Amino acid sequence: MLTKRTLFAVFGVVILLIASTIFSNGVPSTKSKSNYPSTAEENAPMAPDFSLLSTEGELVNLSDFKGKVIILNFWATWCGPCKMEIPGFVKLQKKYKDDLVIIGISLDQNGADVVLQFMERFGINYPILYGDSKVIRDYGGIQGIPTTFVIDRNLVIQRKYIGYRSDELFKKDIEEFI
Repeated sequence: MLTKRTLFAVFGVVILLIASTIFSNGVPSTKSKSNYPSTAEENAPMAPDFSLLSTEGELVNLSDFKGKVIILNFWATWCGPCKMEIPGFVKLQKKYKDDLVIIGISLDQNGADVVLQFMERFGINYPILYGDSKVIRDYGGIQGIPTTFVIDRNLVIQRKYIGYRSDELFKKDIEEFI
């Protein structure tokens, strides 16, 4: 039998998914008619460069990873669907380590300790950066999390996904762009 706490958590995830769908109306996602195509196109937008602080205290630029396929994931430790994606990201980073970098941009506001403890608990093996209002704005105003961009080796945005996606979907994207 489900406890009240479990039911509350499930209800919260459902509300987040519904809100993400409602508030993302008109926001490009996986449809090819958007600014972020579902297949590679010559006129796809360049990924905005950024300089953000990592959990290791270093400034990291997106351009540092030119030449690799990048999965750029906006997330938070309190986000249920984000937690569901992370084990798949860990597996993908291990499998494609030479051709791929997954970059998590934490939108947590509870401080670095929360993020560091979360990373340890989930065995995150990819860079986590602390997001700011500029990177959120540069990437179109993140309206729901997780929001994930698939960026090709030339720093061109090829996909944008709002909400949970399976590692199998990301695996297909990675293999298309490596």
